[in-house]
Amino acid sequence: MRKLAAGNWKMNGTSEDLDEILTLIAAHPAPKQCEMLICPPATLLARMAEKAAGSALQVGGQDCHAAPSGAHTGDISAEMLRDAGANWVILGHSERRQDHQETDQMIRAKMMTAHDHSLAVILCVGETRAEREAGRALEVVAGQLDRVLTRYRSDSDIGCRAENFAIAYEPVWAIGTGLTASSTEIAEVHSFIRNHISKEFGILGATGRAIRLLYGGSVKPSNAAEIFALPNVDGALVGGASLRASDFGAIVAALEAA
Repeated sequence: MRKLAAGNWKMNGTSEDLDEILTLIAAHPAPKQCEMLICPPATLLARMAEKAAGSALQVGGQDCHAAPSGAHTGDISAEMLRDAGANWVILGHSERRQDHQETDQMIRAKMMTAHDHSLAVILCVGETRAEREAGRALEVVAGQLDRVLTRYRSDSDIGCRAENFAIAYEPVWAIGTGLTASSTEIAEVHSFIRNHISKEFGILGATGRAIRLLYGGSVKPSNAAEIFALPNVDGALVGGASLRASDFGAIVAALEAA
């Protein structure tokens, strides 16, 4: 398994920020142990894909609509992402769940469409602070996985192939707050996810063990090595620290060394 360092620029970045990826590519032209991915805002996707062409850097979208096309003002389809040069898409991020009231059923429909259009998916799951304090973190994560992955009960399904799927554990209370889950909390949830997807779905055996589990929640150069040393942590979904090549490059280097 090659690990994955994924950056989510969220609603940040203009044309002048594209130079950051050129710096990143120059510093990490051919990572051996991990893949690099940046998911910029849709306005930059095609131009970033052009600049990254022929390099080790992949690009992805931050969301896609469940429908292939139609009267959905302001949305973007999986086919449009592919046309712009994306090969990944983030789905189910807590900010989408909160800001746009996305349900697990909606996320499942988006995931099916993304895989049908040959987009690899990073599926985000995670609990709120209140849910963790109530002792429900594992229950909440299991429920999200169960509802989204209903379709994925056959090894022949494209979504079950490890190269087309990653799960990002992002505790909602640690996203953009500067807070980071403890090593014990991260290890517990990642181990639970690994066991759960292997037992409950068709993504069994070697395939289930090969699906990359990412941690997301204020990952930065100063804590990356500690996080990557934990079992069942196969990379990170990075927010603010992915906006600058120096910060994201340091995270890539930590993942390479893990």
